[in-house]
Amino acid sequence: MPAQASISRRQLLKGSPRAAEFSPRPPGVDQASMNACTRCGECVSACPEGILAIADCGVVLLPEQGECSFCGSCAEVCEEPVFATDLSMSHIFAISNDCLVQTGITCMSCRDACPEEAISMQPRIGGPFVPVLDQSACTGCGACVGPCPANAIHAVKKEFPDA
Repeated sequence: MPAQASISRRQLLKGSPRAAEFSPRPPGVDQASMNACTRCGECVSACPEGILAIADCGVVLLPEQGECSFCGSCAEVCEEPVFATDLSMSHIFAISNDCLVQTGITCMSCRDACPEEAISMQPRIGGPFVPVLDQSACTGCGACVGPCPANAIHAVKKEFPDA
């Protein structure tokens, strides 16, 4: 039997302990580069989409407020070495079991919103089509998050293959 992590009585009575929620970052930013962030807010002001905010952990992406267009305005105004020259996201999005199709409701809002066509709909017998995310095609822009009526799409850290 594998060893289980110990939890306090208080944690047990409050419910299962949960890990801190993953915060998506703007393009070109990863956890290592966040150490250089001074939290000045210049990137937030420069974002034409209005989808950046400053949090305790540094600059974060707010995909529920809109889609990142990868314009690079945030990186241009930052005077610190926070943004890499490669403006790609260090996250992708995942569709959870909170999706409306799990309750038998037909919905294709995530597929319709995805500019990269990374979400397709898989037919199934006796129920609505199920959304399937092609992780290799997902840019992490967040276009699918806002239109989701069930709040079922969340950012997850991108797994980079070993080179």
